[in-house]
Amino acid sequence: MKFVVSSNALLKQLTAINGVITTNPVVPILENFLFEIGDGMLVVYASDLQTSMITEIAVEAKAKGSIAVPAKILLDTLKNLPEQPVTFTIDPETYSIEISSDNGRYKLSGENATDFPKVPGVKNGYSVDISTEILNRAISSTIFAASNDELKPAMTGVYVSLTESNATFVATDGHRLIRYRRTDIVSEMANTLIIPKKALNLLKASLPSENTNVKIEYNASNAFFSFNNIKMICRLIDERFPDYENAIPVDNPNVLTITRTDMMNSLKRISIYANKTTHQVRLKLAGSELQISAEDLDFSNEANERLACEFEGQDMEIGFNAKFLVEMLSNLDSPQISMHFSAPNRAGIITPADKDEHEDVLMLVMPVMLNSYA
Repeated sequence: MKFVVSSNALLKQLTAINGVITTNPVVPILENFLFEIGDGMLVVYASDLQTSMITEIAVEAKAKGSIAVPAKILLDTLKNLPEQPVTFTIDPETYSIEISSDNGRYKLSGENATDFPKVPGVKNGYSVDISTEILNRAISSTIFAASNDELKPAMTGVYVSLTESNATFVATDGHRLIRYRRTDIVSEMANTLIIPKKALNLLKASLPSENTNVKIEYNASNAFFSFNNIKMICRLIDERFPDYENAIPVDNPNVLTITRTDMMNSLKRISIYANKTTHQVRLKLAGSELQISAEDLDFSNEANERLACEFEGQDMEIGFNAKFLVEMLSNLDSPQISMHFSAPNRAGIITPADKDEHEDVLMLVMPVMLNSYA
């Protein structure tokens, strides 16, 4: 079995799906790409059992066949080859692979393709189309708040709710919660799914820069994403997501409006002086002034800054984890943001002051108990 392909074109497609391959996988064959050749196309699979990615590329081939190819050695070879046609010659009896180029010949050992796990399909499911631009925004706006705690599996992914009126993406780790809603994405049937964090990171990394459509098909156990010549299928998290709506305080009479970059840069500076365990900063709101301060009693470090702002409500002080605030502010692009408070021991809510007509972003962050320093 033999086929000829452009080295750069193959490298580009393999790089797009290589992220799914883990080191020391449960099943050793998952360190390989699965190559399937037929009808002038090479279809390549990569998998970690939970998530699989598939890509295809045109090749010159006369015979059909399949082989599992070691991913690392193949990628390292292609990365160090200049652009040129390369010829793969595969012995179906011994699973040996020979790569011929203008520079020389390289031999490596493949494995039997039948040992590679079958990639599941999505049958009897539902589908929705989302532009890559919107999907990228939805993932970027939420994924950083998903939990890494494997004891809370439902919170290690992004919850997606599709209805006839909108699509809502939610992520939380118990300390903060992000709700990203679009009114320009609708589904005829109301459905919910929890997509794992790893799958979404892989999807985001492989989305093309030019705006196109991503077709999402899903059923009770899997979600299938397809765009351009890349497909990804992932196992959904089969858990009950927390009732997040009840965590969002409704009555928040105290509202701070401030320039996002001013506050974010101030928090970055002040947090240098905060306790390295709690990262606590204190926000003191009075009139048209916000004072941000932090203190690390163990090292006698302290800092404070004053920022001009607009504030409506009663004067108050509230403490937050600076890392959480900075991460949330950096994932907004509105020049001005609003922070809504009800009391120092209740969650604060951040929203962009300038809103897209189809986009609704709400970021919730739990306070930390204030130290008693003056």
